[in-house]
Amino acid sequence: MAAYLVGHITIKDPEKWGTYVKGVAVSLEPFDADILFRGKRFNVLAGEHLHSNTVAIRFPNQEILQQWYHSENYQKLIPIRDAAADVVIVTYDES
Repeated sequence: MAAYLVGHITIKDPEKWGTYVKGVAVSLEPFDADILFRGKRFNVLAGEHLHSNTVAIRFPNQEILQQWYHSENYQKLIPIRDAAADVVIVTYDES
């Protein structure tokens, strides 16, 4: 069953964010993951959503998603991520 990672993002430093995004793409390669979309918020139709950007990534399953997140390559990117943006990351199972 597929698993999804959704990141809600407010970018603070675009240059560092670009470095992080490139690193994430490389870190995903061994995990058969697909970036479904990466976009900037256009409109909030209901409720309140404070972040300006979103990314959605599909993984084959939750186990592989967790392996990627805890991989050495991704863990090295976390300090760059935290310096570049405020990020909330949520995972979902396909239902």
